[in-house]
Amino acid sequence: MKSWCKTFLACGMAIGALTGCASSDVEEEPVSPLLEINASVFPQVSWSASVGSGVGDYYSRLRPAVRYGKIFVADRYGEVTAFDETSGEKVWSTDFSEAFRDGALKKNKGARLASGVTAARNKVFVGGESGLLAALDAETGEVLWHAVADGELLSLPTVAEDMVVVNSSSGSLDAFNVDTGEKLWSYEASLPNLTLRGTSSPAYAQGGFFVGTADGKVTVVIKNNGQPAWEQPIYTPKGGNEFSRMADVDMTPLLLGDNLYAVSYNGNLVSMEMRSGRIVWSRKYSSFHELDTAGLSLYLVDDHSRVYSVDRRNGLELWSNSDLTNRDLTAPAVFQDYVVVGDFEGYLHFIDRSNGQIVGRVQVDSSGLFSQPLVVDDKIYLQARDGKIATVTLP
Repeated sequence: MKSWCKTFLACGMAIGALTGCASSDVEEEPVSPLLEINASVFPQVSWSASVGSGVGDYYSRLRPAVRYGKIFVADRYGEVTAFDETSGEKVWSTDFSEAFRDGALKKNKGARLASGVTAARNKVFVGGESGLLAALDAETGEVLWHAVADGELLSLPTVAEDMVVVNSSSGSLDAFNVDTGEKLWSYEASLPNLTLRGTSSPAYAQGGFFVGTADGKVTVVIKNNGQPAWEQPIYTPKGGNEFSRMADVDMTPLLLGDNLYAVSYNGNLVSMEMRSGRIVWSRKYSSFHELDTAGLSLYLVDDHSRVYSVDRRNGLELWSNSDLTNRDLTAPAVFQDYVVVGDFEGYLHFIDRSNGQIVGRVQVDSSGLFSQPLVVDDKIYLQARDGKIATVTLP
């Protein structure tokens, strides 16, 4: 059994002075047991390694990055490691507790990495709860520069041309020179009294950064000057208390053609025009996870770990699957003819994209999977809470 309180604190709710939930205040919500399935695919773990001490039970958006023939992985405590993509052998490892012992981490509680990994411009970018943003040489692991953002970094850094941009928990969108770390501009968004723990990672297109905000909006910020071009609420908070008024957009806006797609907690899934922010359609869903897409379908995991397929042209629901309710699913990822999601017991589930039926599963690591699976060609890269990094393939 898992209480409402535990489920949402695990997702990282930052609730100010409220530090816990009494069992008498909340209703227990059962975790769905794993049912027998009529399997038609038989995934297997084809490679695995260990990186540091993992993330434990802490909130984290860490996930692997694959580029330049390497797999880049980080743990919460500041160990960043590169593996050869072909052989799986370790290429280099950098320990932030050593690299920043007398500098950026001297007066805080260590690296506390929760943001990354992003690989671009022959660099590897990671960030942490201390506000530390670091750029490493992708070839050697050498720390090239570091900067400190205006708040906790809890989502992937975004690299666009000569700039790396991070969205902090303070509501500040900060831009840095990708080669030097020089701060270029900062855009401040308003914060409500109560928010989920987590932030939207900005998406870049057409000279602007599209980012979700903690008060239920999508904003586009101009790359050249850090000024807003437009902002559009995707959900207007309602209700008589702060809990019911929470409307965070903690996912990366999904950009497809002339439209973007976004979803808020307690709110809506929407399609919007990228140029104007005009809402094309809106449907009632609540989520803090990333979306994924294939063909004309959007794939969504809601705040109770139910999985949906939605027609992106009109928002009509194509199928839903509630077999994994309250199993703390990861964000969905499209892999071939399947949608894959991980859960808190470390299972990776394969869902048929055509009908929403679970057709395969494999347990990767019993410590649990927590971040969106990364699909690269015929491999799925996964990171477990205890520091295990693994690839899953279909034979």
